[in-house]
Parts: sequence; structure tokens; C-alpha cells
Amino acid sequence: MRVRQNALVLEQVSEADAAEAGSAVYLGRTVDDDGDIDAGTPILLLASAEAGDDDERTGVQWLSPRDMAHLLSDRDAGIASEAAAVAAWHRSSRFCSNCGTETVVRNAGWMRACPNCGVDHFPRTDPAVIVRIVHDDRILLGSSALWPEGRYSLLAGFVEAGESIEAAVLREVEEESGMRLASPTYLGSQPWPFPRSLMLGYHAELAPDQDPDAISRDEEELDDVRWFSREELLASDSRVTLPGPTSIARAIIDDWLRGDERQ
Repeated sequence: MRVRQNALVLEQVSEADAAEAGSAVYLGRTVDDDGDIDAGTPILLLASAEAGDDDERTGVQWLSPRDMAHLLSDRDAGIASEAAAVAAWHRSSRFCSNCGTETVVRNAGWMRACPNCGVDHFPRTDPAVIVRIVHDDRILLGSSALWPEGRYSLLAGFVEAGESIEAAVLREVEEESGMRLASPTYLGSQPWPFPRSLMLGYHAELAPDQDPDAISRDEEELDDVRWFSREELLASDSRVTLPGPTSIARAIIDDWLRGDERQ
């Protein structure tokens, strides 16, 4: 996405420009007046296959929403999240999953229709759970086998077909760490359009009869699972890298570090 001084760069396009792009997606209209953009201005996504070049003269940069969405205004963060998700869907849904025919864009970019079998395809969101597990003033974090050494985060995973969110929390944690939990408490959610997830955050404590030292990690997915104290994570010489500030994982961890265990 194109940004300047922590704000999206929105450019005026003509109807001819939008028509020539062929795959313009209508994202909605602005609600309030914002600088030189009037309330009610329609916002269109014209996706590009590749990022452009940074412009030092104007200060315009091409950056990933993953890296800097936390610096954007609520409006711009919402636009960036929606645009990233629907653009990823269009890239991966060119062909009908039912018969393999190339699909046609309809409904202002929010549907792809199959001209052969008549099936209509819409953007999908994959629910995923992410869990803050605490015990005796310690938090359980895991390090993925795909991450750089020293990077840790909350345990997480996708909800399976026919599974409730709460059941997914209990299953994922036991599969990845061997820990059995008491009833999890919902904290909040975050769209994570990389490419199309909805992260559902939970807080949980160990089941009454669960030994906290009986960790049994998933050796295929995780290099390490361990308990951390606040002092370890906040130490100036800590070698632990936590998730980036854009993620719900970091927000949930930061709440715990401040002592807000249930927020």
C-alpha cells in the first residue's frame, strides 16, 4: 500500500481509469470529512500485481499493512485491512472451485461468477484462535519452527470444520503444548488479512489438575514452548522477540505485562 507520513495515499480516479483497471473493488464511502476528502467519497481498490517505487521527493512509500497498520488512523487501517483481504481473494479465486472455469468479477468486486456452471463465489474468512495462557504470574509462549531464533508468541491455530471456537481453543493448546485448560474467556478479535483470517483472542488458565511443568510440545510445528515471567520479558537484556505491534497477539501480551490479565 502507498503511504505518506503514516497515512494512506488516496488518489482520485476517473470512471475511465476504474473501467480500464477491470477489477476495481468498491470498498465503501467515507463517513466524515477528512482533510481534502469529503464525507461520502467512494473508495475503490485498484490492485497492482507489484509494488511501485518509493518517491523520496514526495515522501510516498510502498509498505505492507502487516508492518505499519498500527500507525494508521482507524479509517485508513480499516481500508487497508479490507483491501488486503479482498485483493488476496481475487488473486486466489480466478478459477471456479467447482468446475475450473475462469470466473468473472461481479457485484463491484465482491463476487466472482462462473459462466460455465453458474456457481457464485464470495470472499471467505477463516476463523482462528489465539490464546493467552497464564499460571502463577507466568505466561505460556511458543516459538514456531519457521521463525527466527528468539521470537515467541501466543499459541494459536485455525478452527476446524464443525468445531466451536471454545473447543478449538482447548484442542489447539493441548495439541501444541500438552496443557489442558479451564474454560477460556473471550478477549476480542482482529481481522488478519494475510490472507483472510479472523483472529479471536482468548484468555485461559490451566485446568485445576494440570501440572504446568508437563509441557509436551508439537515438535513438528514448534521449536520451543515455555513459561515466561513479566521480569524476563521486560528485562532490558531480554533476548525474546515478541510479535509486532500490529497484531492482536502483541496487544494481549502487553495487557498482561501491564497486569491487566482479563482485558
